[in-house]
Amino acid sequence: MSAYYYSGCEDHYEEHYLDCCSLCRKSLHNSDIFMYRGNTPFCSKECRQEQMEVDEAREKNWKSGRSLRKSDAKNSTPNKTVRTGTVAVA
Repeated sequence: MSAYYYSGCEDHYEEHYLDCCSLCRKSLHNSDIFMYRGNTPFCSKECRQEQMEVDEAREKNWKSGRSLRKSDAKNSTPNKTVRTGTVAVA
């Protein structure tokens, strides 16, 4: 896998993945780099934290959507007969 791709940072088409912040696209030349998930660079702790929060929210939504689909599947059983009415017991 190549370390080069279009990053959008500084309007260059061929950039190394460590050339700009993954969130705000600020140049990372001659500055500290804050990494997240192994190979995602950020210009500051704030940008990294914002991405972490976005990822957590996305994961939480994905998990809640997945659990809703599972509960819907459990509650909807085809070919099940449901009878309603009144029962009197003496």
